[in-house]
Amino acid sequence: MTVSKSAAAGAAAPSAVVGGRGPRRSVLFFAFAFAVIADPVSSVAYAIEAALRALHGDLALLLPTMSLVIGLVVVVTANYWQLVRRFPKGGGAAAAAGRVFGARWTFLPIGALVVDFVLTIGISIAAAASAVIALFPGLAPWRIPMALLLLVVVAGLTWFGHGGRLLFAVMTVAFVIISVAVLILGFTSPHATGHAAASADPGRSAMLAVVLAFPVAMALATGIEAPSTAIAQLGQLDDTHRRRFGRGTLALLVVIVGGLTLALTALAVQLHIGVPGTDSTQIADIAHAAAGPGWLYSAFQLTSSLLLLAAASSSFQAGPGLLKALSGMPERPGVLPPVLGRANRHHTPYWSVVVYLAAAALIIVAAAGQEQELVLFYAVAVFVSFLVGLMAMARLAHREHKTALMWINALAAVAVAFTLVVNLLRGWPVLSLAATLLIAAGLYVRWTRAGRPTGIEDVEARAEAE
Repeated sequence: MTVSKSAAAGAAAPSAVVGGRGPRRSVLFFAFAFAVIADPVSSVAYAIEAALRALHGDLALLLPTMSLVIGLVVVVTANYWQLVRRFPKGGGAAAAAGRVFGARWTFLPIGALVVDFVLTIGISIAAAASAVIALFPGLAPWRIPMALLLLVVVAGLTWFGHGGRLLFAVMTVAFVIISVAVLILGFTSPHATGHAAASADPGRSAMLAVVLAFPVAMALATGIEAPSTAIAQLGQLDDTHRRRFGRGTLALLVVIVGGLTLALTALAVQLHIGVPGTDSTQIADIAHAAAGPGWLYSAFQLTSSLLLLAAASSSFQAGPGLLKALSGMPERPGVLPPVLGRANRHHTPYWSVVVYLAAAALIIVAAAGQEQELVLFYAVAVFVSFLVGLMAMARLAHREHKTALMWINALAAVAVAFTLVVNLLRGWPVLSLAATLLIAAGLYVRWTRAGRPTGIEDVEARAEAE
Protein backbone atom coordinates (compact mmCIF):
# COMPACT_ATOMS: atom_id res chain seq x y z
CA MET A 1 0.00 0.00 0.00
CA THR A 2 2.96 2.31 0.29
CA VAL A 3 6.05 3.29 -1.59
CA SER A 4 9.49 2.66 -0.17
CA LYS A 5 11.77 5.41 1.00
CA SER A 6 14.54 4.63 -1.43
CA ALA A 7 12.18 4.52 -4.40
CA ALA A 8 11.37 8.14 -3.74
CA ALA A 9 14.57 9.37 -2.16
CA GLY A 10 16.73 7.63 -4.70
CA ALA A 11 15.14 9.52 -7.55
CA ALA A 12 16.64 12.86 -6.61
CA ALA A 13 19.21 14.36 -4.29
CA PRO A 14 17.69 16.19 -1.31
CA SER A 15 19.33 19.53 -2.03
CA ALA A 16 18.29 19.46 -5.65
CA VAL A 17 14.70 18.62 -4.80
CA VAL A 18 14.21 21.29 -2.16
CA GLY A 19 15.99 24.04 -3.97
CA GLY A 20 15.20 23.28 -7.58
CA ARG A 21 12.13 23.04 -9.73
CA GLY A 22 12.72 21.14 -12.96
CA PRO A 23 13.22 17.56 -13.96
CA ARG A 24 14.62 16.14 -10.72
CA ARG A 25 11.53 16.96 -8.71
CA SER A 26 9.39 15.61 -11.54
CA VAL A 27 11.28 12.31 -11.44
CA LEU A 28 10.84 12.20 -7.67
CA PHE A 29 7.09 12.77 -8.00
CA PHE A 30 6.87 10.09 -10.70
CA ALA A 31 8.69 7.56 -8.49
CA PHE A 32 6.62 8.44 -5.46
CA ALA A 33 3.17 8.77 -7.00
CA PHE A 34 3.11 5.82 -9.38
CA ALA A 35 4.64 3.47 -6.82
CA VAL A 36 2.12 4.55 -4.16
CA ILE A 37 -0.90 3.99 -6.42
CA ALA A 38 0.22 0.51 -7.50
CA ASP A 39 -2.14 -1.04 -4.95
CA PRO A 40 -5.40 0.71 -5.95
CA VAL A 41 -4.56 0.42 -9.66
CA SER A 42 -3.93 -3.31 -9.26
CA SER A 43 -7.36 -3.63 -7.59
CA VAL A 44 -8.94 -3.02 -10.99
CA ALA A 45 -7.89 -6.61 -11.81
CA TYR A 46 -10.54 -8.10 -9.50
CA ALA A 47 -12.93 -5.37 -8.28
CA ILE A 48 -15.08 -5.22 -11.43
CA GLU A 49 -15.50 -8.98 -11.47
CA ALA A 50 -16.41 -8.93 -7.77
CA ALA A 51 -19.22 -6.47 -8.47
CA LEU A 52 -20.53 -8.53 -11.41
CA ARG A 53 -20.60 -11.67 -9.28
CA ALA A 54 -22.51 -9.81 -6.58
CA LEU A 55 -24.96 -8.72 -9.29
CA HIS A 56 -25.39 -12.38 -10.32
CA GLY A 57 -24.02 -11.57 -13.78
CA ASP A 58 -26.37 -8.67 -14.57
CA LEU A 59 -24.28 -6.61 -17.01
CA ALA A 60 -26.96 -3.93 -17.30
CA LEU A 61 -26.35 -2.97 -13.67
CA LEU A 62 -22.55 -3.22 -13.74
CA LEU A 63 -21.79 0.31 -14.92
CA PRO A 64 -24.17 1.99 -12.40
CA THR A 65 -22.61 -0.13 -9.67
CA MET A 66 -19.03 0.75 -10.55
CA SER A 67 -19.99 4.41 -10.97
CA LEU A 68 -21.28 4.36 -7.40
CA VAL A 69 -18.01 2.74 -6.30
CA ILE A 70 -15.94 5.46 -7.96
CA GLY A 71 -18.19 8.10 -6.44
CA LEU A 72 -17.44 6.79 -2.96
CA VAL A 73 -13.74 6.55 -3.80
CA VAL A 74 -13.84 10.26 -4.65
CA VAL A 75 -15.58 11.03 -1.33
CA VAL A 76 -13.00 9.09 0.71
CA THR A 77 -10.15 10.62 -1.29
CA ALA A 78 -11.49 14.10 -0.49
CA ASN A 79 -11.08 13.30 3.22
CA TYR A 80 -7.48 12.23 2.74
CA TRP A 81 -6.91 15.40 0.75
CA GLN A 82 -7.74 17.22 4.00
CA LEU A 83 -5.59 14.84 6.05
CA VAL A 84 -2.56 15.60 3.89
CA ARG A 85 -3.11 19.31 4.45
CA ARG A 86 -3.38 18.93 8.21
CA PHE A 87 -0.64 16.31 8.66
CA PRO A 88 2.05 17.00 6.02
CA LYS A 89 4.56 14.88 7.92
CA GLY A 90 2.37 11.79 7.47
CA GLY A 91 0.31 9.68 9.81
CA GLY A 92 -3.04 9.29 8.05
CA ALA A 93 -6.12 8.28 10.00
CA ALA A 94 -4.07 7.16 13.02
CA ALA A 95 -2.61 10.63 13.45
CA ALA A 96 -6.03 12.27 13.08
CA ALA A 97 -7.68 9.87 15.55
CA GLY A 98 -4.92 10.31 18.10
CA ARG A 99 -5.00 14.10 17.93
CA VAL A 100 -8.81 14.37 18.09
CA PHE A 101 -10.04 11.46 20.24
CA GLY A 102 -6.94 10.60 22.23
CA ALA A 103 -4.06 8.13 21.83
CA ARG A 104 -6.17 5.06 22.64
CA TRP A 105 -8.21 5.55 19.43
CA THR A 106 -5.02 5.31 17.38
CA PHE A 107 -5.03 1.53 17.72
CA LEU A 108 -8.26 1.08 15.77
CA PRO A 109 -6.85 2.34 12.43
CA ILE A 110 -3.54 0.64 13.20
CA GLY A 111 -5.29 -2.69 13.73
CA ALA A 112 -7.23 -2.13 10.51
CA LEU A 113 -4.03 -1.51 8.58
CA VAL A 114 -2.35 -4.64 9.95
CA VAL A 115 -5.27 -6.74 8.68
CA ASP A 116 -5.43 -4.79 5.43
CA PHE A 117 -1.75 -5.43 4.69
CA VAL A 118 -2.23 -9.17 5.15
CA LEU A 119 -5.26 -9.18 2.87
CA THR A 120 -3.52 -7.03 0.28
CA ILE A 121 -0.65 -9.51 0.13
CA GLY A 122 -2.96 -12.52 -0.05
CA ILE A 123 -5.39 -11.18 -2.63
CA SER A 124 -2.66 -9.66 -4.81
CA ILE A 125 -0.69 -12.91 -4.91
CA ALA A 126 -3.84 -14.95 -5.64
CA ALA A 127 -4.88 -12.52 -8.39
CA ALA A 128 -1.39 -12.62 -9.91
CA ALA A 129 -1.61 -16.43 -10.02
CA SER A 130 -5.04 -16.15 -11.67
CA ALA A 131 -3.61 -13.79 -14.31
CA VAL A 132 -0.89 -16.33 -15.12
CA ILE A 133 -3.43 -19.19 -15.27
CA ALA A 134 -5.66 -17.17 -17.62
CA LEU A 135 -2.66 -16.90 -19.95
CA PHE A 136 -1.52 -20.50 -19.41
CA PRO A 137 -4.64 -22.56 -18.49
CA GLY A 138 -2.57 -25.73 -18.13
CA LEU A 139 -1.24 -24.35 -14.83
CA ALA A 140 -4.71 -24.35 -13.24
CA PRO A 141 -4.14 -27.56 -11.20
CA TRP A 142 -1.13 -25.88 -9.62
CA ARG A 143 -2.95 -22.73 -8.51
CA ILE A 144 -2.27 -23.01 -4.77
CA PRO A 145 1.38 -24.19 -5.05
CA MET A 146 2.07 -21.45 -7.61
CA ALA A 147 0.47 -18.80 -5.42
CA LEU A 148 2.51 -19.95 -2.41
CA LEU A 149 5.68 -19.96 -4.51
CA LEU A 150 5.00 -16.40 -5.67
CA LEU A 151 4.32 -15.45 -2.05
CA VAL A 152 7.66 -16.84 -0.89
CA VAL A 153 9.51 -15.16 -3.76
CA VAL A 154 7.97 -11.75 -3.03
CA ALA A 155 8.62 -12.15 0.70
CA GLY A 156 12.19 -13.24 -0.04
CA LEU A 157 12.84 -10.13 -2.10
CA THR A 158 12.08 -7.97 0.94
CA TRP A 159 15.26 -9.37 2.51
CA PHE A 160 17.15 -6.96 0.27
CA GLY A 161 15.24 -3.95 1.51
CA HIS A 162 13.78 -1.22 -0.65
CA GLY A 163 16.20 -1.40 -3.56
CA GLY A 164 14.64 -1.29 -7.00
CA ARG A 165 11.21 -0.11 -5.83
CA LEU A 166 11.28 2.51 -8.59
CA LEU A 167 10.28 -0.48 -10.73
CA PHE A 168 6.87 -0.40 -9.03
CA ALA A 169 6.21 2.96 -10.65
CA VAL A 170 7.34 1.59 -14.02
CA MET A 171 5.03 -1.44 -13.65
CA THR A 172 2.08 0.82 -12.86
CA VAL A 173 2.72 2.99 -15.90
CA ALA A 174 3.24 -0.07 -18.12
CA PHE A 175 -0.10 -1.54 -17.02
CA VAL A 176 -1.89 1.76 -17.63
CA ILE A 177 -0.39 2.11 -21.12
CA ILE A 178 -1.22 -1.47 -22.13
CA SER A 179 -4.73 -1.09 -20.70
CA VAL A 180 -5.32 2.06 -22.73
CA ALA A 181 -4.20 0.21 -25.87
CA VAL A 182 -6.61 -2.64 -25.08
CA LEU A 183 -9.44 -0.17 -24.47
CA ILE A 184 -8.87 1.69 -27.72
CA LEU A 185 -8.81 -1.54 -29.69
CA GLY A 186 -11.82 -2.90 -27.82
CA PHE A 187 -14.00 0.13 -28.48
CA THR A 188 -12.92 0.61 -32.10
CA SER A 189 -12.16 -2.83 -33.52
CA PRO A 190 -12.68 -5.69 -31.06
CA HIS A 191 -11.45 -9.17 -31.88
CA ALA A 192 -14.64 -10.84 -30.65
CA THR A 193 -17.64 -10.40 -28.39
CA GLY A 194 -18.87 -12.50 -25.51
CA HIS A 195 -22.16 -14.28 -25.10
CA ALA A 196 -23.35 -12.94 -21.77
CA ALA A 197 -26.87 -11.55 -21.71
CA ALA A 198 -27.12 -7.78 -21.51
CA SER A 199 -29.41 -8.12 -18.51
CA ALA A 200 -30.45 -10.77 -16.05
CA ASP A 201 -33.12 -11.01 -13.41
CA PRO A 202 -31.38 -10.10 -10.14
CA GLY A 203 -34.35 -11.35 -8.14
CA ARG A 204 -34.88 -7.91 -6.57
CA SER A 205 -35.21 -4.29 -7.66
CA ALA A 206 -32.37 -2.85 -9.73
CA MET A 207 -31.64 -0.15 -7.16
CA LEU A 208 -31.47 -2.64 -4.30
CA ALA A 209 -29.23 -4.93 -6.36
CA VAL A 210 -26.77 -2.07 -6.99
CA VAL A 211 -26.80 -0.95 -3.35
CA LEU A 212 -26.05 -4.49 -2.15
CA ALA A 213 -23.39 -5.12 -4.80
CA PHE A 214 -21.24 -2.00 -4.76
CA PRO A 215 -19.69 -2.54 -1.29
CA VAL A 216 -18.02 -5.74 -2.55
CA ALA A 217 -16.19 -3.76 -5.23
CA MET A 218 -14.92 -1.20 -2.72
CA ALA A 219 -11.63 -3.07 -2.83
CA LEU A 220 -10.77 -0.23 -5.20
CA ALA A 221 -10.66 2.08 -2.18
CA THR A 222 -7.89 0.17 -0.40
CA GLY A 223 -4.70 2.10 -0.89
CA ILE A 224 -6.29 5.55 -0.70
CA GLU A 225 -4.63 6.09 2.69
CA ALA A 226 -1.16 5.37 1.29
CA PRO A 227 -0.30 8.91 0.08
CA SER A 228 -1.22 10.44 3.46
CA THR A 229 1.23 8.13 5.26
CA ALA A 230 3.90 7.71 2.58
CA ILE A 231 4.69 11.44 2.48
CA ALA A 232 6.61 10.80 5.71
CA GLN A 233 9.29 9.27 3.48
CA LEU A 234 9.91 12.60 1.79
CA GLY A 235 12.19 14.00 4.47
CA GLN A 236 14.13 15.96 1.85
CA LEU A 237 11.03 18.09 1.16
CA ASP A 238 9.44 20.78 3.28
CA ASP A 239 5.81 20.63 4.41
CA THR A 240 4.52 22.60 1.43
CA HIS A 241 6.05 20.24 -1.11
CA ARG A 242 5.00 17.14 0.84
CA ARG A 243 1.43 18.44 0.70
CA ARG A 244 1.76 18.93 -3.06
CA PHE A 245 3.17 15.44 -3.55
CA GLY A 246 0.48 13.85 -1.38
CA ARG A 247 -2.40 15.73 -2.98
CA GLY A 248 -0.99 15.27 -6.48
CA THR A 249 -0.81 11.52 -5.87
CA LEU A 250 -4.40 11.43 -4.59
CA ALA A 251 -5.59 13.31 -7.69
CA LEU A 252 -3.64 10.94 -9.95
CA LEU A 253 -5.13 7.96 -8.09
CA VAL A 254 -8.70 9.14 -8.70
CA VAL A 255 -8.09 9.91 -12.38
CA ILE A 256 -6.29 6.66 -13.23
CA VAL A 257 -8.26 4.23 -11.07
CA GLY A 258 -11.58 5.88 -11.86
CA GLY A 259 -10.85 6.18 -15.56
CA LEU A 260 -9.59 2.61 -15.99
CA THR A 261 -12.41 1.14 -13.92
CA LEU A 262 -15.24 2.89 -15.73
CA ALA A 263 -13.69 2.36 -19.18
CA LEU A 264 -13.10 -1.37 -18.60
CA THR A 265 -16.60 -1.70 -17.15
CA ALA A 266 -18.14 0.01 -20.18
CA LEU A 267 -16.13 -2.23 -22.50
CA ALA A 268 -17.27 -5.34 -20.64
CA VAL A 269 -20.89 -4.26 -21.10
CA GLN A 270 -20.38 -3.40 -24.77
CA LEU A 271 -18.62 -6.70 -25.55
CA HIS A 272 -20.98 -8.78 -23.37
CA ILE A 273 -18.20 -10.13 -21.13
CA GLY A 274 -19.89 -11.80 -18.18
CA VAL A 275 -18.75 -13.85 -15.20
CA PRO A 276 -15.61 -15.74 -16.30
CA GLY A 277 -14.97 -19.46 -16.27
CA THR A 278 -13.06 -21.26 -13.54
CA ASP A 279 -9.61 -20.77 -15.08
CA SER A 280 -9.97 -17.16 -16.20
CA THR A 281 -10.81 -13.71 -14.89
CA GLN A 282 -13.21 -11.12 -16.21
CA ILE A 283 -10.46 -8.62 -16.92
CA ALA A 284 -8.58 -11.30 -18.87
CA ASP A 285 -11.72 -12.10 -20.87
CA ILE A 286 -12.18 -8.39 -21.63
CA ALA A 287 -8.60 -8.09 -22.90
CA HIS A 288 -8.90 -11.30 -24.95
CA ALA A 289 -12.14 -10.16 -26.58
CA ALA A 290 -10.68 -6.73 -27.33
CA ALA A 291 -7.23 -7.75 -28.59
CA GLY A 292 -7.41 -11.42 -29.43
CA PRO A 293 -4.84 -14.01 -28.37
CA GLY A 294 -1.81 -12.08 -29.66
CA TRP A 295 1.02 -10.14 -28.08
CA LEU A 296 -1.17 -7.35 -26.67
CA TYR A 297 -3.25 -9.80 -24.65
CA SER A 298 -0.07 -11.49 -23.37
CA ALA A 299 1.41 -8.10 -22.47
CA PHE A 300 -1.80 -7.17 -20.63
CA GLN A 301 -1.71 -10.35 -18.56
CA LEU A 302 2.01 -10.01 -17.86
CA THR A 303 1.85 -6.38 -16.76
CA SER A 304 -1.25 -7.00 -14.62
CA SER A 305 0.41 -9.93 -12.85
CA LEU A 306 3.61 -7.95 -12.25
CA LEU A 307 1.61 -5.00 -10.94
CA LEU A 308 -0.23 -7.29 -8.54
CA LEU A 309 3.08 -8.70 -7.31
CA ALA A 310 4.31 -5.13 -6.86
CA ALA A 311 1.25 -4.35 -4.73
CA ALA A 312 1.97 -7.43 -2.61
CA SER A 313 5.62 -6.44 -2.27
CA SER A 314 4.60 -2.94 -1.22
CA SER A 315 2.54 -4.34 1.64
CA PHE A 316 5.39 -6.69 2.53
CA GLN A 317 7.43 -3.53 3.09
CA ALA A 318 4.78 -1.44 4.82
CA GLY A 319 3.29 -4.13 7.09
CA PRO A 320 6.53 -5.33 8.69
CA GLY A 321 7.67 -1.70 8.83
CA LEU A 322 4.62 -0.89 10.95
CA LEU A 323 5.36 -3.81 13.30
CA LYS A 324 8.96 -2.64 13.53
CA ALA A 325 7.84 0.86 14.51
CA LEU A 326 5.49 -0.61 17.13
CA SER A 327 8.30 -2.71 18.58
CA GLY A 328 10.15 0.44 19.58
CA MET A 329 13.85 1.27 19.52
CA PRO A 330 16.60 1.20 22.15
CA GLU A 331 15.83 4.81 23.03
CA ARG A 332 12.04 4.42 22.86
CA PRO A 333 9.77 1.90 24.62
CA GLY A 334 7.74 -0.24 22.26
CA VAL A 335 4.35 -1.88 22.23
CA LEU A 336 5.35 -5.13 20.53
CA PRO A 337 8.24 -7.49 21.42
CA PRO A 338 11.65 -6.15 20.30
CA VAL A 339 12.23 -9.28 18.20
CA LEU A 340 9.79 -7.93 15.61
CA GLY A 341 12.05 -4.93 15.13
CA ARG A 342 15.24 -6.87 14.48
CA ALA A 343 16.51 -5.97 11.04
CA ASN A 344 19.25 -7.13 8.70
CA ARG A 345 21.80 -4.84 7.07
CA HIS A 346 19.18 -3.86 4.50
CA HIS A 347 16.94 -2.58 7.35
CA THR A 348 14.40 -5.35 6.77
CA PRO A 349 12.63 -6.52 9.99
CA TYR A 350 12.85 -10.17 8.99
CA TRP A 351 10.78 -11.67 11.81
CA SER A 352 7.96 -9.26 11.02
CA VAL A 353 8.19 -10.37 7.38
CA VAL A 354 7.83 -13.98 8.55
CA VAL A 355 4.67 -13.02 10.48
CA TYR A 356 3.08 -11.55 7.36
CA LEU A 357 4.30 -14.44 5.23
CA ALA A 358 2.63 -16.99 7.51
CA ALA A 359 -0.62 -15.00 7.77
CA ALA A 360 -0.86 -14.46 4.01
CA ALA A 361 -0.08 -18.13 3.29
CA LEU A 362 -2.86 -19.16 5.65
CA ILE A 363 -5.54 -17.07 3.94
CA ILE A 364 -4.37 -18.07 0.45
CA VAL A 365 -4.72 -21.74 1.32
CA ALA A 366 -8.05 -21.14 3.09
CA ALA A 367 -9.39 -19.41 -0.04
CA ALA A 368 -7.98 -22.13 -2.34
CA GLY A 369 -5.96 -19.45 -4.12
CA GLN A 370 -9.14 -17.75 -5.39
CA GLU A 371 -8.91 -13.96 -5.13
CA GLN A 372 -12.68 -13.57 -5.48
CA GLU A 373 -13.12 -15.47 -2.22
CA LEU A 374 -10.87 -12.95 -0.49
CA VAL A 375 -12.45 -9.85 -2.02
CA LEU A 376 -15.45 -10.29 0.30
CA PHE A 377 -13.16 -9.70 3.30
CA TYR A 378 -11.13 -6.92 1.73
CA ALA A 379 -13.20 -3.75 2.07
CA VAL A 380 -13.93 -4.25 5.76
CA ALA A 381 -10.81 -3.64 7.83
CA VAL A 382 -9.60 -0.63 5.88
CA PHE A 383 -13.09 0.89 6.01
CA VAL A 384 -12.80 0.91 9.79
CA SER A 385 -9.75 3.14 9.31
CA PHE A 386 -11.64 5.32 6.83
CA LEU A 387 -14.53 5.69 9.26
CA VAL A 388 -12.33 6.72 12.18
CA GLY A 389 -10.45 9.18 9.98
CA LEU A 390 -13.66 10.76 8.67
CA MET A 391 -15.09 11.09 12.16
CA ALA A 392 -11.87 12.74 13.33
CA MET A 393 -11.87 15.19 10.43
CA ALA A 394 -15.55 16.03 11.05
CA ARG A 395 -14.72 16.75 14.69
CA LEU A 396 -11.81 18.98 13.70
CA ALA A 397 -14.00 20.90 11.26
CA HIS A 398 -16.61 21.35 14.01
CA ARG A 399 -13.99 22.71 16.40
CA GLU A 400 -12.87 25.22 13.78
CA HIS A 401 -16.49 26.21 12.98
CA LYS A 402 -16.19 25.05 9.37
CA THR A 403 -19.79 23.92 9.08
CA ALA A 404 -19.81 23.00 5.40
CA LEU A 405 -16.66 20.90 5.74
CA MET A 406 -18.03 19.24 8.85
CA TRP A 407 -21.21 18.15 7.03
CA ILE A 408 -19.22 16.86 4.06
CA ASN A 409 -17.08 14.72 6.35
CA ALA A 410 -20.11 13.58 8.34
CA LEU A 411 -22.02 12.51 5.21
CA ALA A 412 -18.92 10.71 3.95
CA ALA A 413 -18.68 8.91 7.29
CA VAL A 414 -22.30 7.78 6.93
CA ALA A 415 -21.59 6.45 3.41
CA VAL A 416 -18.50 4.58 4.63
CA ALA A 417 -20.41 3.18 7.62
CA PHE A 418 -23.19 1.97 5.31
CA THR A 419 -20.67 0.25 3.04
CA LEU A 420 -19.08 -1.40 6.05
CA VAL A 421 -22.41 -2.63 7.42
CA VAL A 422 -23.55 -4.08 4.08
CA ASN A 423 -20.30 -6.00 3.73
CA LEU A 424 -20.58 -7.30 7.29
CA LEU A 425 -24.13 -8.51 6.63
CA ARG A 426 -22.68 -11.00 4.14
CA GLY A 427 -21.53 -13.03 7.14
CA TRP A 428 -17.95 -14.19 6.75
CA PRO A 429 -16.45 -10.66 6.33
CA VAL A 430 -17.15 -10.16 10.03
CA LEU A 431 -13.92 -12.11 10.54
CA SER A 432 -11.99 -9.13 9.16
CA LEU A 433 -13.67 -6.83 11.66
CA ALA A 434 -13.07 -9.30 14.48
CA ALA A 435 -9.37 -9.54 13.59
CA THR A 436 -9.13 -5.74 13.45
CA LEU A 437 -10.74 -5.33 16.87
CA LEU A 438 -8.65 -8.09 18.45
CA ILE A 439 -5.39 -6.64 17.14
CA ALA A 440 -6.40 -3.13 18.20
CA ALA A 441 -7.37 -4.35 21.68
CA GLY A 442 -4.17 -6.37 22.03
CA LEU A 443 -2.02 -3.39 21.04
CA TYR A 444 -3.90 -1.14 23.45
CA VAL A 445 -3.34 -3.59 26.34
CA ARG A 446 0.37 -3.84 25.56
CA TRP A 447 0.61 -0.05 25.25
CA THR A 448 -1.02 0.34 28.67
CA ARG A 449 1.33 -2.22 30.25
CA ALA A 450 4.31 -0.43 28.70
CA GLY A 451 3.35 2.73 30.57
CA ARG A 452 1.48 4.39 27.72
CA PRO A 453 4.54 5.70 25.86
CA THR A 454 3.92 8.96 24.04
CA GLY A 455 3.96 9.42 20.29
CA ILE A 456 1.86 6.36 19.43
CA GLU A 457 -0.35 8.48 17.15
CA ASP A 458 2.71 9.10 14.96
CA VAL A 459 3.58 5.42 14.57
CA GLU A 460 2.42 5.23 10.92
CA ALA A 461 4.52 8.25 9.98
CA ARG A 462 7.45 6.80 11.91
CA ALA A 463 7.08 3.47 10.16
CA GLU A 464 7.30 5.18 6.77
CA ALA A 465 10.14 7.52 7.73
CA GLU A 466 12.26 4.69 9.10
